[in-house]
Amino acid sequence: MYTLSDFDFDLPGELIAQSALPQRSASRLLEVDACSDTPAPVLHDRTFSALPECLTPGDLLVFNDTKVLKARFFGQKASGGKVEVLIERVLDERTALAQIRASKSPGPGSTLRLADAFDVTVGERVEPFFTLHFPQDCYALIEAHGRLPLPPYITHEATDYDETRYQTVFARHPGAVAAPTAALHFDDALLDQLDQRGIRRATLTLHVGAGTFQPVRVENIAEHQMHTEWYRLSPELLEAVTATRAAGGRVIAVGTTSMRALESAARAALAAGLPPGTLQPGSAETDIFITPGYRFQVVDRLITNFHLPKSTLMMLVSAFSGIETIRAAYRHAIEQRYRFFSYGDAMLLTRQQSAAADSLQ
Repeated sequence: MYTLSDFDFDLPGELIAQSALPQRSASRLLEVDACSDTPAPVLHDRTFSALPECLTPGDLLVFNDTKVLKARFFGQKASGGKVEVLIERVLDERTALAQIRASKSPGPGSTLRLADAFDVTVGERVEPFFTLHFPQDCYALIEAHGRLPLPPYITHEATDYDETRYQTVFARHPGAVAAPTAALHFDDALLDQLDQRGIRRATLTLHVGAGTFQPVRVENIAEHQMHTEWYRLSPELLEAVTATRAAGGRVIAVGTTSMRALESAARAALAAGLPPGTLQPGSAETDIFITPGYRFQVVDRLITNFHLPKSTLMMLVSAFSGIETIRAAYRHAIEQRYRFFSYGDAMLLTRQQSAAADSLQ
């Protein structure tokens, strides 16, 4: 049984990327090839623009088309006390869940003045969040007055540059409070090259929540309570995955959010009595927690950034490619001065054979 300490590593602070590169596809790509006939993975240092050469015509890339909200607000209570609000999720046209930082938590029925522009009313507590009632359409007010919520390890305030670079070029459906960062490396020129090579594309939506940054605070990882996120898969995506598999292609998740949505939909299909490897289309909530020993049903390869020590995402990639493979890849990335986390470089991983569901062997 693995413990939290098994997913720790020492990272020099200067390797935490604080800003995005001017050209998206100019970032670096570490291709990790865990061959069964070698004791250590074969590591290829590439640029992200070389991704088409790493894939095969007929492969399917699955992207998350969520759009990051300007979800951070600064404001004050009626008493004058300062508050910081981070919208977690829009529930309906005028209602949202939010984290609130204040010297004293506001009570139900109290009002908060946000961005010196409008008032919200505090409703019931839905742990660990507060319900907020907006005077007008939530999305319109958030877009007009909110600030982009950069991750906590990025030390500068969001700029106009961040508002462009912390969104994917295909962001469509607003609702996330963090970007699907593996997809930030794709630009229009690279997408065109993938199309020309015969690499197929499909999208799903998973609204990334602030829980993605939640630390694991228990040494026994089985005791960790995973955060919940909303996702949606279309029937067209199901058809694309089915066609790719029938033709012998590989399903490649672009980012851990796409991975979590695909594997959640496969788990939902199993619960509904459908065959292993089938996807259940539609929308649902997921709190899937992928750790070593998980049997993957859908995803063959994964494009992902480098993750925080002791994080649930380190556990996910270790489950996918093997913990020793990931340790070797991270040692190499640190030695070669790769850039880490949201604005950093990327990896291309292949699922270890032992992590594949038996029915798909």
